Amino acid sequence: MKLLTFGIVREILGDVPEIALLQSGMTVATLKATLEEQYPRLKQLSSFMIAVNGEYAGADTVIQQGDEVAIIPPVSGG
Repeated sequence: MKLLTFGIVREILGDVPEIALLQSGMTVATLKATLEEQYPRLKQLSSFMIAVNGEYAGADTVIQQGDEVAIIPPVSGG
């Protein structure tokens, strides 16, 4: 699966546009916990969303091999 990163999340993960993940079958909740463990600065964000194949995904969504996963950083408007 492919993990896309944007904005502040990209900076936290080392300024890479995408990361290859080898483990399929994990839920979005597991992915978030794994990322926060590997990159503790993610915990400092007020929130971040996960999209799977172009759609926002809930915590129980299962990620499969071949899925495109994006981390959406918090956004603010004005």
